[in-house]
Amino acid sequence: MKLQPAMVLLTLLNAALAAITVGQVRATAAPDEVATVLRARALQIVDDQGRVRASIAVYPAKSEEGGGAYAETVLLRLITERGRPSVKIGASEEGAGLALVGPTGTKETYVQLGAKGTVSSLTLKNEDGGERILKP
Repeated sequence: MKLQPAMVLLTLLNAALAAITVGQVRATAAPDEVATVLRARALQIVDDQGRVRASIAVYPAKSEEGGGAYAETVLLRLITERGRPSVKIGASEEGAGLALVGPTGTKETYVQLGAKGTVSSLTLKNEDGGERILKP
């Protein structure tokens, strides 16, 4: 019966290895260091149903047929549960702007604040067609 001491030794060795493994898993699950910077090309926040509710992204400069061109732009969007981007904040070398739009189903209800080049403006527009543009 020399087999029994060998079994006891193997059992103790297995227990020691299990303890070391559990300790390593816990150390990996709770890192001491927190990343100071998150780097990505875009970021999306989604709700419980997987719908994008907020996004921030950098859009490359592009030229469109017919002469229209867009500078490279960073854009933050806050999106309603029905998919409407209700808040937009954008910035490029040409200027920056903020748009707050009405609820889903509206087309002409918004507030727009912008600065392009050396000109700034505030536009207020209602669904009934009322509009006011303020410039300094």
